[in-house]
Amino acid sequence: MLEEAKDNCEQEIKQIEALLKENGVGLPPSPSDRPKACLEEIPVGARFADPEIVAALSVDTAAGLVACSKIMGEAIREDISAMFGQFHIQKATLGLKVLRLNKEKGWLIPPPLHVNKTNDC
Repeated sequence: MLEEAKDNCEQEIKQIEALLKENGVGLPPSPSDRPKACLEEIPVGARFADPEIVAALSVDTAAGLVACSKIMGEAIREDISAMFGQFHIQKATLGLKVLRLNKEKGWLIPPPLHVNKTNDC
């Protein structure tokens, strides 16, 4: 799932960079890729647990959905609105997959039910 999210982001970056270049917008230099890390070299206490990773992915996906919706609503160019509509659909699909994974693994903890208690005293 992380690979899918990463691939989607890389695709989005390429499309946005191409759009900016077409319109004469200069791009800042991008940072170099991070080096690969070996999981065994990371101490157990310093590793992120799977539920923490999925929670962060959920938050980032939700934030991406909101950002895409905002851009779609504010765009005055149809091509830009359509491009971010495509990104929105990809993020919504990923969000559903993350939700299913959270439910299957038991990582989604619903809040306690709020029950109104009336005092008949």
